Amino acid sequence: LVSVLSSAIIVYRLPWTWKCSKLLMKFIHAGLNTIAMILAIVSMVAVFEYHNARNIPNMYSLHSWIGLAAVIFYSLQLFLGFAVFLLPFAPVPLRAALMPIHVYSGLTIFATVIATALMGITEKLIFSLKNPAYSASPPEATFVNCLGLLLVIFGALILWMASRAHWKRPPEENAKVLRPIGGTPEGTEAESTMTDGSNADKSDLRINSEAARKQNLKLDEAGQRSTM
Repeated sequence: LVSVLSSAIIVYRLPWTWKCSKLLMKFIHAGLNTIAMILAIVSMVAVFEYHNARNIPNMYSLHSWIGLAAVIFYSLQLFLGFAVFLLPFAPVPLRAALMPIHVYSGLTIFATVIATALMGITEKLIFSLKNPAYSASPPEATFVNCLGLLLVIFGALILWMASRAHWKRPPEENAKVLRPIGGTPEGTEAESTMTDGSNADKSDLRINSEAARKQNLKLDEAGQRSTM
């Protein structure tokens, strides 16, 4: 989850991917999240089978509680992401309203995964290091503590990239093009929404409404001149 989920989060934030279509990036984003979900489920099944084979109690630690909660919420996040943002059935206003929630919940789940990993490696050290003990700071403890620090730094970098405005993918150019009077629907706002779902951002909606208002004003002026 740490590696694949982080890749899914920043796939829109990499400048060299901005030349790719929004639909392609959506499929990559959804594919990476699906891979992470499959690996998380396989890992959880392996943990339960290991505990049962060794007669170790299940779901007694805070690490297991938060880890299970992260997987459950991640599965819900993945399902809603497919239903709302990938399939072409959800209306644009619904996508625009749910996009901030989708982004916030994704970042929250990622931060929860980082916290779960930190608790897991600490728990493993306490249980495994007996002679010398964890408190004696053997080389294994130092190595895993450094790994934990790297996880924190890595998670902070991912969250920083995902929260900075200058890392945000620029809006599609064709989202700003209005259909001319009597023209064909190619390049319009409605068509681009049905084909690649690239107009979920509120900024695009405001731009289109402003452009439509200006066009209506021009049409009114032209109509007044034609009747004079």
